[in-house]
Amino acid sequence: MSSTLPRNYYDFFGIERKLTVDTDVLQRRFYELNRHWHPDRFTRKSPDEQAQALEATAILNDGYRTLRDPVKRAEYLLTEEGFPIGEQRSKDVPPELLEEVFELNMMLEELKAGDESTCSQLEGARQNFLDMRASIERELEVLFAKYDAAEAHSKAAKQALQEIRGVLNRRRYIENLVRDVDGALDPSIAVAETAEDRL
Repeated sequence: MSSTLPRNYYDFFGIERKLTVDTDVLQRRFYELNRHWHPDRFTRKSPDEQAQALEATAILNDGYRTLRDPVKRAEYLLTEEGFPIGEQRSKDVPPELLEEVFELNMMLEELKAGDESTCSQLEGARQNFLDMRASIERELEVLFAKYDAAEAHSKAAKQALQEIRGVLNRRRYIENLVRDVDGALDPSIAVAETAEDRL
């Protein structure tokens, strides 16, 4: 048994560092590694081996949650390759969304003031943002393929990662707008911040 566990999720699962992952293969590896490292199998082992099994199980669970989700996977790989996503800042508002965000803020204000007629407009805005998100996800698939086809650490790979980071930031912004609309339409949904806070 190795005394040092791979910290990188790709290395831990023994899969290539690609953005397109075969989720069936990933799931099989998860079950294999889970059987191997399950803490119940280490009850009669030394305290060091028991601690290692617990650590491996934590890496396994976190890694599986990250790698099976395309967006989390991309954010993880970007961070590993030195392209962290960073915090969402108001100056990062995608220019093509400025008008939609302004209109959304007006509708949210009207709803707060008691104008229930804005609900149908908000539903329309929500659908618009969901369509934008779907379009971004298709764009990401193309960029994932571009990165995967490039040689590791090459100029082309770095360029693809740069583009992916920009698209993910746009996706995150749209995700926040959807959350704002959901919170306005259903006040039981907790909204951490409003679209206005990000302008």
